[in-house]
Formats: sequence, C-alpha cells, structure tokens
Amino acid sequence: MSLTKNPNVNKWVDEMVALTKPDKVVWIDGSQAQLDALTDEVCALPEGNRDKMYRLNEEKLPGCLYHRTLPNDVARVEDRTFICSRNKEDAGPTNNWCDPKEMYAKLTPLFDGVMKGRTMYVIPYSMGPIGSPLAKVGVELTDSIYVVLNMHIMTRMGVAAFENLGDTSNDFVRGLHSKADVDPEKRYIVHFPEDNTIWSINSAYGGNVLLGKKCFALRIASFQGKNEGWMAEHMLILGLKKPGKETKYICAAFPSACGKTNLAMLIPPELYKEQGYEVFTVGDDIAWLKPGPDGRLYAINPENGFFGVAPGTNAKSNYNALASTRKNTIFTNVAINNDDMTVWWEGLDKNPPENATEWKGEKVNGKEFTAAGNKLAHPNSRFTAPAENCPCISPEFNNPQGVPISAIIFGGRRAATTPLVYQSFDWTHGTYVGSAVSSETTAAATGAVGVLRHDPMAMKPFCGYHMGDYWAHWLEMGEKLGDKAPKIFNVNWFKQDENGHFIWPGFGDNMRVLDWIVKRCDGEIDAEETAIGYLPKKGDINVSGIEDEVTPEIMDKLLAVDKDLWTKEVSEMREFYKQFGDRLPKALAAELDMLEDRLK
Repeated sequence: MSLTKNPNVNKWVDEMVALTKPDKVVWIDGSQAQLDALTDEVCALPEGNRDKMYRLNEEKLPGCLYHRTLPNDVARVEDRTFICSRNKEDAGPTNNWCDPKEMYAKLTPLFDGVMKGRTMYVIPYSMGPIGSPLAKVGVELTDSIYVVLNMHIMTRMGVAAFENLGDTSNDFVRGLHSKADVDPEKRYIVHFPEDNTIWSINSAYGGNVLLGKKCFALRIASFQGKNEGWMAEHMLILGLKKPGKETKYICAAFPSACGKTNLAMLIPPELYKEQGYEVFTVGDDIAWLKPGPDGRLYAINPENGFFGVAPGTNAKSNYNALASTRKNTIFTNVAINNDDMTVWWEGLDKNPPENATEWKGEKVNGKEFTAAGNKLAHPNSRFTAPAENCPCISPEFNNPQGVPISAIIFGGRRAATTPLVYQSFDWTHGTYVGSAVSSETTAAATGAVGVLRHDPMAMKPFCGYHMGDYWAHWLEMGEKLGDKAPKIFNVNWFKQDENGHFIWPGFGDNMRVLDWIVKRCDGEIDAEETAIGYLPKKGDINVSGIEDEVTPEIMDKLLAVDKDLWTKEVSEMREFYKQFGDRLPKALAAELDMLEDRLK
C-alpha cells in the first residue's frame, strides 16, 4: 500500500518491483510499531543467518542492536564506485566513470529477480529537517532490514518525508539496493547524477548501502548543488559560544584520520569552561550550504545521526561521541562481551573481555586473542547513533533555516610544511587553499610513510562531477556571497619535531585555535601578513595552562613558514593541477603563480 499520491514515486517503485520481483513490498512509515516489528523479525533469525541482528544488554545499552557483516564486506569500495555521467569528461579524473547506458545494461541483469523470496522495503526519507527549504527527499528500495533500521537513525525516515516532496514533484533521489549474494566480484555502487539515481548491489555494509549518506548527501547532492546554486560539502558544523556573545558557526573539512569528529564534538579546556565558553555540534560529517535571505551562507546537517568509527573512540579521545552510543544505537563489526552482552573495541579501554565473540563471530578468550596480535573489532567497525543522544548537540540542530556560517576551515595531516593555523587573503585564495588539502600517509595507512595524498576540500572520494568544475562552482559561490562570504582558514594539528613527536597537544586544546579564528572573523585582532596568508601575531593564541608544553620556542615552530618547503609545495601543486587540464579554473592557476611570487 503506497504512502504517497505522487505518481513519479509510484511509477518508479512499480518499475523496480517488476525488475527485482520481491515476494512482498512493505512501505516504511517510520512508526515505532513498525520498527519494533522489524527488529523482532531480524533478531529472531536463526544463528548463522548473515542478516541476523542481536539485542544488547537492555539495562546497560537500552535499545541497542548488534550486527556483523561478511569479512569481504567491511568498508566503502572506491574501485567499485562509479559516477556515470553522460559525458566522460564530466566525471573528471578523480572518479571512476562508465557510460550510463553500458552500466544500466550491466546491472539490470544482476537486479533482475534479485529479490525473489525476499521482501522489498520502500524507505522514504528526508535529508535535512522536515519542512526545511534546504532539505531534499530520497526513496531507497532495499531487501535489508539492517538498512531500514540504520536509515531510521541516519535520516528523517517515514511518511513525513513525503511532505517535502508533495504530490507532483519529481525532485527525489531514487536509490535501489540489494544485498544479492554479497559477491565482491559483482559489487557495484553506482551514481547516475543526471538521473538522480543510485544503484548499489552485492554489499550489506553501511557506507555502500545507506544510500542517503555519502552516495546522496555528497556525490549526488554536490552535482545538484552546482546546478541549483548551493553546496554539498564533506564538513562538520559546530557552534562556538563565547560568554555574553552570540554563537558563531564554523564548518570544517578534513580528510579521514585528521580529527574531524573530535573537533565537531570538542570539549573546551578547563580554563575556557570556567569562563563560560561552550561548543555545540550541528554535524560531524556533512554540510549543505545555501545563501540565506540576508545574503549570508547558511548550513544544515542533512543527516540525523552519526555513522562513526568505533576503534579509538573512548571517554578521553571523544567523550561526547561515546556518550552518543549509550542507547538506541546499532553497532557493526565490533566485539561482544558474552558475559553481559555489551560491546568492546580496540581503544575503548585496556580490558578486552575474557569471554568474547570477535567481529567475525568466533568465540575467543579476548585477552589471549588480543595478546596474540589479533583484533577483536574490525578496524573499520562502526556505530550508528542518533544525533539527539549527543550531550553537546546544538539547540539549532533541527532549525529548518540552518545556521549562518562565519568561518570555513580546511586541514590535513602535515609533519612540517603547514603551520598550526593561517587565514586566506580572500575567498578565491581560500578556494586555492581548499584545493591544496593533503595529508601525509601514516604508518597505519600504507607501507610508505610520509607520502602526500591529495584530497581537495576532503571531497576527492565524494565529488559527483569534475573536480575542476567543482572548484569553479566554489569561485562562483564566492562571487555570489561577496563581502558576506565566510572567512577561510587552514589548520594543522599534526606538526612534528625532529623526533617525530607532535608538538601541539590537540583535542580540546584546539579550542585555542578556534578562539583566534572567531576573533579574526569578528575583526577583534590583527594578524601577520606572510607569503601564504595571515598568521597569528605573537601571543595571540592563548596558551594559558599549557605554557610548559607549548613554550614560545614551540609556538615559533608551530607558526613557522619555511620558504623552501613551501616552494616545493608549489611545484607539487603544479604537478597535481595538470590532470585537470583546461577545466582548472584560471583563478586557481593564478593563485598558485601569486603564491610562488610571494615566496620569492
């Protein structure tokens, strides 16, 4: 029984039912009764059924569920992810491309009859608050209850999502997913930007199957934003409230393993807390940004939950993220403590459970198992937690108008070149700074340490069209916003000394840098003009309480601009830019030339 009169939705659902041939079709209305029934059904599956989920300890983790995926299906798969634009050039050099006709021809036989013997769930969902002018609607068809229960946490799911769409609009994203046989050789995560369509098959792992997440909210939405005059960015959104002042909102983009969630949920150091400073989380991963009626740039978090990496999350590294997982959370590929049906992962604490089930489902002695160098939880194990659980969630989280953005921050992981913080000269220079975001690989990532990986705006895996056109869109947005554009900054928490030790304490102390950034936005302090941008003047970053750690000598190192290293950076960027050919905006090539001249 359809939940909408919209003929565009109903026609498309009918076509997909005819293709996949499910035994039954269930429309997801978002009601608690329906969710409870689905939870009962998936938890009642027999042991050994790969779809099975488990209820966790109702006293210690109320409403929480556990699931494990197959060992061949534990992460996003870049090499099986495609952007199928009609012209190959429009996908650009950073995406895998295939002709849409060819891809439909390849996938249609895989989807033909794939849901025989299964139920198709029709999930209407809103990315962004219901009724928000910045929100967008998606409909995902799936044969997985795991997907339904995760989408309930990650989006505004159910019949209310159709309110935004109305009875006639065709502006919804069509998502088709089947876990099929979870065959990695036939696994595809495919985006058809011009058709507002995503097809995903042979995976049951969150990042590949929760189609509202990176697939819609970044790859499809970035393309929509270019065409409609807004931006979909891989950015956190936080609010910083100084005592007696209005809250200032900041967006920030970092490649993975650069402390994005930690910054989004930052707890100010004692010194700042005592003065009454507060930090509020609006979003930890994705921001949709649109000019508001007053000409400023406003942001919403299109998501409704956090899909976080569990290992390394603990009360010290990220208290607020851990607190978000205490109820109504789904844990995937972590370990189970069999004594009390609670969860454990590496870095949670130093006490692996004695009687454990590791992430692949084998019962082990946790301590002996980990002592032998084994991992109880998969390194990419996840929690899906409702945003409302977060102790520092912003009171503006559900504001349909979004929040006005004062600053945009870029950052990467650099041992020497980049200072702790600097400000771009203007929006165009800031766009250049974003295009140059890169991180050096850590020992954990690959065999080679210190190899530079470019990740412009932290969007390399998520931009749904040509990166050169994406930068051109940034420049257009800057022109549109004029003097109301947010100020753009770059930070680097990862500068090292000659022995390879980090010289900035990071975590909560990053508040000190945010404080300087907000003062710059408010025009309260001056800055030092250098070849690369505006740097803090001596003494302008507050180090009260950490003077022993961050001495004046260390601060000099943190803010140093080494002209030789930066000259090397310029030639590195020239090389990187070559792949974008004539689609590289001339303004960015000019910024690179000007940087080189200033360094001379």
